Amino acid sequence: MLVAEYRPQFSDTAAEFILTLSKRRQRKVLDRAHELARYPFVESDYRLKDADGRDIEHLLLDGFVFSYWVDHAARVILITEIEDADHE
Repeated sequence: MLVAEYRPQFSDTAAEFILTLSKRRQRKVLDRAHELARYPFVESDYRLKDADGRDIEHLLLDGFVFSYWVDHAARVILITEIEDADHE
């Protein structure tokens, strides 16, 4: 039986951030997002609640902090925000 894989999905904020990056760094972010989708049960670095009370996970990957929540029913990693941890 084939099990459907998780896939990353980006908020407008996250997508706009990606578009500001060089092509090389865009590829790096997209690769890390797909990596996160392959391992949706990874333990994040910390968790905060959003305005709706939803737990938003935060994980540092390759110089970027990914803020996301997982919709297990839809098998989607919803990436709400991405921050550049190397360039403040």
